[in-house]
Amino acid sequence: MQHSSFNQSLLSFLHSSPTPFHATDSMRQVLLENGFIELFEQDDWSIDVGGKYFVTRNESSLIAFTMPHQNVNRTGWRMIGAHTDSPCLKLKPNAHVKRHGYHQLGVEVYGGALLHTWLDRDLSLAGRVTFKTNGGDIVSRLIDFKEPIAVVPNLAIHLNRQANEGFKVNPQEELLPILSGVDQELDFHILLAQQIEQQHPKSDVASILDFELSLYDTQPPALVGLHKEFICSARLDNLLSCFVGMKALLDSQEACPSLLVCTDHEEVGSLSACGANGPFLEDVLRRLSPTSEHFVQSIQRSMMISADNAHALHPNYASKHDGNHAPSINHGAVIKVNSNQRYATNSETASIYRDIAAEEGFEVQSFVVRSDMACGSTIGPITSGEIGVPTLDIGLPTFGMHSIRELAGSHDAYGLYKVLARFTGRKELIAK
Repeated sequence: MQHSSFNQSLLSFLHSSPTPFHATDSMRQVLLENGFIELFEQDDWSIDVGGKYFVTRNESSLIAFTMPHQNVNRTGWRMIGAHTDSPCLKLKPNAHVKRHGYHQLGVEVYGGALLHTWLDRDLSLAGRVTFKTNGGDIVSRLIDFKEPIAVVPNLAIHLNRQANEGFKVNPQEELLPILSGVDQELDFHILLAQQIEQQHPKSDVASILDFELSLYDTQPPALVGLHKEFICSARLDNLLSCFVGMKALLDSQEACPSLLVCTDHEEVGSLSACGANGPFLEDVLRRLSPTSEHFVQSIQRSMMISADNAHALHPNYASKHDGNHAPSINHGAVIKVNSNQRYATNSETASIYRDIAAEEGFEVQSFVVRSDMACGSTIGPITSGEIGVPTLDIGLPTFGMHSIRELAGSHDAYGLYKVLARFTGRKELIAK
């Protein structure tokens, strides 16, 4: 796959994935189209040599893997990890609010969102709705309104003269999007039922039971810059890594068993049944290991690359970086290091990546947070700590992380994909 077609596929994936449910479904469709077989956790599994498989949990997390042979305890796994969720505004259960002549939606903030970036944007609504059918079944369906149906208007500067001196957004009072005026009737459950019937004909909706819905910016992803050198989009953190990991798995050299894990809830700590701090990955790996001894052997011959975006040096805020560890956009992926184990990188896992990148002819950068600033974290330390797999934390340099619209390099994603695809075929990791 060439650089330009790779980026176009990436933009399409980002556009079709407004929520973790939709991102997982987008990956599911691509995997099915490429010959992967879907497994279900409640069923017995029959894994064939040379087979390609995937399984989802909660419709928002996914594990896909290839099995070129069954001697996993002798070769280990080549794993790539990412997460499907992004900071956003999620609807509260009793979402419909009437205030001062307008229909609005009550929201809560999911993750560490940059709140002011949600103002004055054309917003839509997507997620999962669970309902009861006329036949008595309880069913869930994904919905996406796609069209802009809501907006959170800013307050005019005439009414807030200190706005440009900095202001704090109150998420309880000031982030409620406006849907319409109250002169138009609105029953929110009826609105959801109509959307389900429109997207899923013959759904036979009797009553809406519950929902998990998020607002998102309808502006599509784009290549921007004088020479189209940037990718501008919502949810680059971390759907960019999900897409890169998926493409690497599809093009894996199949010398070793390879695995992609994309989990939900990273932005809120990963502690859930389908999060990295839950049992999903270990459950799958143990089902693929005939004995506990084989499981431990395979893990100790494996390596995980946790891919999550990194902070690029912002030219307007250069003082926020350690000058010797300030990555630039379009100069390669970033190895993330933290001595307090906020990242799981060690000298051996970093060296393996550096060696593969050199073989492929791609640059590698390093990131260490300033010593006087707090450091974020990823699924890397969680996964490494849960199952004991040697892990590398890496990411693509990004501006505006956790904004409603983020910015990354149009050359970096393709480079990371090429290195990860080669990693999946790397038989020897560290000579012992």
